Amino acid sequence: MEIRQIWTSTALNDYVNFPHCEQVFQIERTGRKLDGTPSRHEIVYGITNLKPEQASPSTLLEIVRGHWEIENRLHHVRDVTFDEDRSQIRKGSGPHVMASLRNLAINLFRLAGATNVAAATRTCGNKVRISLRLIGLSL
Repeated sequence: MEIRQIWTSTALNDYVNFPHCEQVFQIERTGRKLDGTPSRHEIVYGITNLKPEQASPSTLLEIVRGHWEIENRLHHVRDVTFDEDRSQIRKGSGPHVMASLRNLAINLFRLAGATNVAAATRTCGNKVRISLRLIGLSL
């Protein structure tokens, strides 16, 4: 279980040396185990170009939380399933091309309804017809 609290302010806008600063915020996250004992405590600070009229404190919390959804849905899958961190492709546009191909594969699996990208990768590796069907081709 996690409790999140946010404090926002525009009072520092003139003092913060950051372009387009409209709000600063502090988020405090406190994690608790099911028995109620604290497991984690974290404080993070942020700056946004969104004015208070555009982004209330609750909206800012949603935006920050949404960032982690992207991290968990895409980057975690690329790191764990495709072992991207140990890739030895490092020169020229190779790393960018491989990241794009990994993203394409993940998105094709999700569009096809796969909930487990690792299992879908194994299935497509074993069955060429399924792989071709994902990109609109058939034998």
